Amino acid sequence: MSKPAEHYTTRLAPSPTGALHLGNARSFLVTWALARKLGWRIVLRIEDLDGPRIKPESAADIARTLAWLGMDWDGPTLTQSDDLAPYAAAMGHLAKQGFCYPSEVSRSELAAAASAPQAGSHEAIFPLSMRPADVGLPRVFDQPQINWRFATPTTSSDAPSRVAFTDLVAGPQAIDTASTIGDFIIWTKRGTPAYQLAVVVDDHRQGITHIVRGDDLLNSAARQLLLYRALGLGPEPVYAHLPLVVGLDGARLAKRHGDSRVETYRAGGVAAERIIGLCAWWSGLQPGCALPQPISAAELVRLIDLSVMPKHPAVLTSELEQWLSL
Repeated sequence: MSKPAEHYTTRLAPSPTGALHLGNARSFLVTWALARKLGWRIVLRIEDLDGPRIKPESAADIARTLAWLGMDWDGPTLTQSDDLAPYAAAMGHLAKQGFCYPSEVSRSELAAAASAPQAGSHEAIFPLSMRPADVGLPRVFDQPQINWRFATPTTSSDAPSRVAFTDLVAGPQAIDTASTIGDFIIWTKRGTPAYQLAVVVDDHRQGITHIVRGDDLLNSAARQLLLYRALGLGPEPVYAHLPLVVGLDGARLAKRHGDSRVETYRAGGVAAERIIGLCAWWSGLQPGCALPQPISAAELVRLIDLSVMPKHPAVLTSELEQWLSL
């Protein structure tokens, strides 16, 4: 991108399904510090379309936690559930152009088709053999109470199967969405857009140029770029996918690893500077230190540098948990 830095925009996009944990905090702090160092705008978006998992009180709690860690943002907050019209309009376009189709295939039917879930994911690969015979033909988006799937390009179509892009942390990528996930859901039977469609619509309308997030969403970048292109949107964003924060078992932080919520540490008297220092240490910003050093949010802005970001996951060890509580 050749625009001046002040024309770049990134976003903090929490989902209010519960309190922020240390992995969320690391991603948001790196995003915020990078933007403040380079002069980008930062917008806050509440991604609250995840049905029954959403906890209405969590959005305000998350905003307070971000502020406690020293983060701020520019302009008004966008809350996805406030207006579904932009997503429905995008669906209308995709349907008219033949890029999607209604699908009532159930999870049990997918399991019966012997589609293995993606590693580290609950998603099952959708076999292209389960597509309707009229896939690719124009449709009308007039059935919002069933699932709709995006018809992923295959090597036998005019569009290439692999989606290529260069990630600022993970490097060059070429992801074959057809073989790794198949036709993915973009509208749900709850009458709301699925994550993949919603973030593309919102990133475009909020002018997002740079996206920093965990590398569990690396494959999602390929799906989202397919949607950008199908919708005729641009410019496409630049991605930086950070290695996840994991437990000793190598799995993404979860309840089974104990209570890693930032709010729990705050309530227990842990200073924000210790959490920021831990996130900096995980991000390669305190070389030579056997343990993290507490730092302020302002110091994180001075230190932030994606080029030193480790390529391996950050591990929350018992030693680090003890250090946080000192």
